[in-house]
Amino acid sequence: MSVPNTAKLKEQFDVGLQTRADFTIDQPMDRYGGVDHAVWKQLYTRQTSLLEGRVCDAFLLGVKRLNLSPENVPAFDDINTQLMPATGWRIVAVPGLVPDQVFFEHLANRRFPVTWWMRRPDQLDYLQEPDCFHDLFGHVPLLFDPVFADYMHAYGRAALAAHAANALPLLARLYWYTVEFGLIRDDASPNGVKIYGAGIVSSKDETLYSQQSDAPNRIAFDLARVMQTQYRIDTFQKTYFVIDDFAQLFDLARTDFAPLLAMLADAAPIPAGDIRAGDRVIMRGSGEGWATDGDI
Repeated sequence: MSVPNTAKLKEQFDVGLQTRADFTIDQPMDRYGGVDHAVWKQLYTRQTSLLEGRVCDAFLLGVKRLNLSPENVPAFDDINTQLMPATGWRIVAVPGLVPDQVFFEHLANRRFPVTWWMRRPDQLDYLQEPDCFHDLFGHVPLLFDPVFADYMHAYGRAALAAHAANALPLLARLYWYTVEFGLIRDDASPNGVKIYGAGIVSSKDETLYSQQSDAPNRIAFDLARVMQTQYRIDTFQKTYFVIDDFAQLFDLARTDFAPLLAMLADAAPIPAGDIRAGDRVIMRGSGEGWATDGDI
């Protein structure tokens, strides 16, 4: 398996932090400066205020249980003293994006890799690869929810099997449209949905866009449909898939993926903005502002 070859990861290796075979490092607390803490404070304060009424209750409860300080980048060891007794998960510091197989092995063993470094002040609203705020604030609160925590564990094991079967893109789409950019049904909320995906909750603009914009499609979650659907890494999503509850995800993650992976192995991917005849459409998007290429 090849190592992700990003400029940021090379930068991390070049500064000499000791990286273990599983890509974990000791969180270098002494390397956080005043700018890092100020960026954390600005992002944390902004997102916690913005997400009230927009994000699912389980996420807000997780933030409360984390008891994060808005003033400083948190110490991962302090978080683990709260998280491990709750659901058996712990977070581990990494220098950045890690190889897929390494990432899935961590998930399969109830370890969530968290990038240690913070984005720059000029990157508050867009960052090409995940930083500490995205990984920690975006992902970790839901690991306090027992059902979602079990889904992540089951997903890690399923993804390892998919990797062995050369079917990783199918599982990557499932992760993207649930863990990163998932919505959950809530009839009392705008457009009938609330947010839970980490890529949304850690972004001011996508928080507003995913729930309130008329542009994207919102479609009821269907496993095979999701695994065939391309997505965007450079703009807002054209389509969001909406689950009924976290139990729906966990039930799906416990299924035998092998027959589905075999069935979809040669299926043509579905463009990110398409609506198909069998879709249960919650809201058909206007498509305003969509790019005409770039789906992956």
